[in-house]
Amino acid sequence: MTSMSRARVARRIAAGAAYGGGGIGLAGAALVGLLVAEAQMARRHVGNGTTSHVPNAEGLYGLSYDTPGEPPLRLLMLGDSTAAGQGVHRAGQTPGALLASGLAAVAERPVELRNVALPGARSDDLERQVGLALADPGRVPDICVIMVGANDVTHRMPPTRSVRYLSAAVRRLRTAGAEVVVGTCPDLGTIEPVQQPLRWLARRASRQLAAAQTIGVVEQGGRTVSLGDLLGPEFAANPRELFGPDSYHPSAEGYATAAMAVLPTVCATLGLWPAEEERPDVSRREGFLPVAKAAAEAASEAGTEVAAARGPWALLKRRRRRRVPETEPEAAAPSP
Repeated sequence: MTSMSRARVARRIAAGAAYGGGGIGLAGAALVGLLVAEAQMARRHVGNGTTSHVPNAEGLYGLSYDTPGEPPLRLLMLGDSTAAGQGVHRAGQTPGALLASGLAAVAERPVELRNVALPGARSDDLERQVGLALADPGRVPDICVIMVGANDVTHRMPPTRSVRYLSAAVRRLRTAGAEVVVGTCPDLGTIEPVQQPLRWLARRASRQLAAAQTIGVVEQGGRTVSLGDLLGPEFAANPRELFGPDSYHPSAEGYATAAMAVLPTVCATLGLWPAEEERPDVSRREGFLPVAKAAAEAASEAGTEVAAARGPWALLKRRRRRRVPETEPEAAAPSP
């Protein structure tokens, strides 16, 4: 699918989400029987060797930067198993911990991490998660990172519904005063046990949803980062290295790759990135584009950021990734 075609489909999905339209089919009826058979075969393979254990990474990071009278930044993770960190064994290997430690180093302030993500969650669970996040009006997060969408595709949730739930979550968080960064739907066509034609259809559905998510998020004042093929061409070259034992959830190296791509956008959203980094760099093919076109381009290239600009325009950025060290939480629970 061309970028222009993906942009048109993404705009239709986003419009349907905004105005209550029905779902948009991503595959013809003649393929349903074949897809069901392929999906059942994939399910038998995906998940072998996995563990449902998710390390508890909540706590304070960067205590060495503590300054009396200056509260820590509050980072909240929402979404599915990717946001939760399922598939690794140590807290410091989860994306939340990696982002918290990286943000603390850039901001030179402690960061309090809270995680309400739920393995297996779809976008319709975001309402519950946001409710947990905003239960205490005095502790609104400074920055929220949402990673969601893969389960929407695998459970065939209509993309209009998926985007509607995500947009509503972003709107609630932004209204409460939190900044929001969304890691869009990863490319499910990269999962090893998935065979053709399901692999092609999974990639097509994933990228269409990612582009539509971007439109919905940007229109609510958030920013997106394309997770694509789990954030980098390294994944396609080293799938066994970047996937965990279940061949579905990322490994520690995969999560580190994701965190490296998301961290610059998190920092920029909080105004912590150098001003010169915020200007479009033509040499990196950055610039202002109509929102739908920017969304389609981002869906095709992992690690690409899209942020709102004036009117119907969005800024597309390809930020340089920053390596983030694995760090365990320095406090077992968030400070009061």
